[in-house]
Amino acid sequence: MELAILERLNAYRQARIAAILVTDIGDGQASVIVEGSQVDGALGEAVAAAFRSGRSSVVEADDQRYFLNVHLPPPEIVIIGAVHISQVLAKMAALAGFDFRIIDPRTAFATPERFAGINLTADWPVDVLKDKPLDAYTALVAVTHDPKIDDFPIAEALRGGCFYVGALGSRKTHASRLERLKADGFNDDMLARVHGPIGLNIGAAGPAEIAVSILAQIIEALRTRDVVLRTGDIR
Repeated sequence: MELAILERLNAYRQARIAAILVTDIGDGQASVIVEGSQVDGALGEAVAAAFRSGRSSVVEADDQRYFLNVHLPPPEIVIIGAVHISQVLAKMAALAGFDFRIIDPRTAFATPERFAGINLTADWPVDVLKDKPLDAYTALVAVTHDPKIDDFPIAEALRGGCFYVGALGSRKTHASRLERLKADGFNDDMLARVHGPIGLNIGAAGPAEIAVSILAQIIEALRTRDVVLRTGDIR
C-alpha cells in the first residue's frame, strides 16, 4: 500500500470518517472512497452496500473485479438517561458490538452501583458533549422524559448528522418535543428523523423488551442508511 493512501486512511480513522480502499484486482491500482462520495454504476451500488454492511469483499462491476477493504468507525450508542431501559440497552449494545456511553446529571440515578462496569457520566449533556461531540456514526437515545436534559442532545444529534435519533415518550410528549425543536430552528425534514415513540412497534412491554425494540431500530437505521449523499473524495 502506498504511504499516502495509508496516511489518508489513518486520518479518516482518527476523524471517525468511513472509507473504503478500492483495489482493482486486474492492475493493482488502488483508490480511497469516503462515505458520501458520488460513485456511479455497479461499482457505486457495491460500494454503498459495503458501507452499510461494513464487510470487506471482492465484487464484480463493469466487467472488472475489485477488492473493497472497508474501514468503518466503531458505531456508538449515546444514551441520555440512567434509567431501567438504559441498564438493559447498554448490555445488549455491547453484545451487538456497539460502543456506548450513558449520560445523566441526576446523581440519584447515575450511580456506579446501578451501572457497574458501564461507561457512565453523571453530568449535563451540554457539558459532556463539548469534549466528545456526536457524529454520523452515533445513535442518540434520549429516555429521561425531561426536556431540560433530553432536548439539547437531541438537537445536537440532528446537527451532527447522527445515523439514529430516538426519544422516549408518548405521542403527545413527542409532539410537544417537536414543537420545541421547530422553535429552535429545525425544519420538518430534520424533525422527521427523530424516532418517537422510540423503538420498533413490536408491542414491547417492560424495560427489557423496550430495549430490544430500540436496539433493533438502531441496527435497522445503521444497515439501511443512505450513504451516497454528496459529491465526495475519490482518489
